[in-house]
Amino acid sequence: MTRGPVLADLTTLRVGGPVGSLTEAATEDEFIEAVRTADDAGTPVLVLGGGSNVVCADEGFGGAVVRDVRTEVSVQDDGTCGGVIVTASAGTPWDEVVARAADEGWVGIEALSGIPGSTGATPIQNVGAYGQEVADVIASVRTWDRAEARVRRFARADCQFAYRSSLFKVSTQVPGPDGRVWRPTPRFVVLDVSFQMRRGTLSAPVEYGQLADSLGIEIGERAPLGDVRDAVLALRRSKGMVLDAADHDTWSVGSFFTNPILTAGDAARLPQGAPRYPVKTSAAWLIEHAGFARGFALAEGLCELGDAPAGLSTKHALALTNRDGATTADIVALARHIRDGVREVFGVTLEPEPVLVGVEL
Repeated sequence: MTRGPVLADLTTLRVGGPVGSLTEAATEDEFIEAVRTADDAGTPVLVLGGGSNVVCADEGFGGAVVRDVRTEVSVQDDGTCGGVIVTASAGTPWDEVVARAADEGWVGIEALSGIPGSTGATPIQNVGAYGQEVADVIASVRTWDRAEARVRRFARADCQFAYRSSLFKVSTQVPGPDGRVWRPTPRFVVLDVSFQMRRGTLSAPVEYGQLADSLGIEIGERAPLGDVRDAVLALRRSKGMVLDAADHDTWSVGSFFTNPILTAGDAARLPQGAPRYPVKTSAAWLIEHAGFARGFALAEGLCELGDAPAGLSTKHALALTNRDGATTADIVALARHIRDGVREVFGVTLEPEPVLVGVEL
């Protein structure tokens, strides 16, 4: 018997059960129609790109899974200061956009190299790494508004970008004007994203110490775009954050927890030596200093590496990995154990970064 589509085949964590239906939309009209048809029928909708930021239940998702497989990228001069406006359809793999930017001299996303997933996901999470955020270069986001059944474009100023958040993500967390919370897919489904970048051969000023060190420059200095991209990819590989089908240490959603936002009181209660950025601290530091070393696993308690199907990456404490044959239940049990352990030691509750579908921590 032929197996139907399962979420384990559609996500980078490689867990999750069967889906009610799967549509792969090759045009914008097909994409909108698939979402609208499901909404009109009252069927839950899960829009997937690269599946790199989602954890789905072992029982599966009984609704409609819609994948945008469009990969169009258009480029135009923005008419000012040698800039360029790049518009990418939501299904375009994000790292393809970054690679092209480095090759063609578009400045501002070089430090976001190696991040898996699709372009349409980047504004939802306001993805960021190594001192850059995608919000820094977004000009506008064009969406399908599921509540009003129409196409809407949002200028950057209207996207409510914050640390790993946006207007789009908020619609999955708090009620809108109609009292509805849209989940697991936001009210505004991204159709394409336009980025405004300047042309150049040197990067934006490098603001992240580890990246500056690897480039042999001081914080605030610039480096050739290709060198920055190569350095970021090397750093991400060293942390198991570049997908590799042969390396189970990369079978993850990347960072499972966001860096905690702290009040002044929270920061004061952290022990000496804990990282303190302007409004947050390091989730990885908290995890490791709460006693969860890289490679930690759960299977009736603390196990040696390899004894359990799910565990922390051996390269980075923020990545929860599928070592082979893990279920969603295995991943969630590990995440709960780490969250509770950090809270017990430091009084800080870690929040998950991926979208949770059919499961809760």
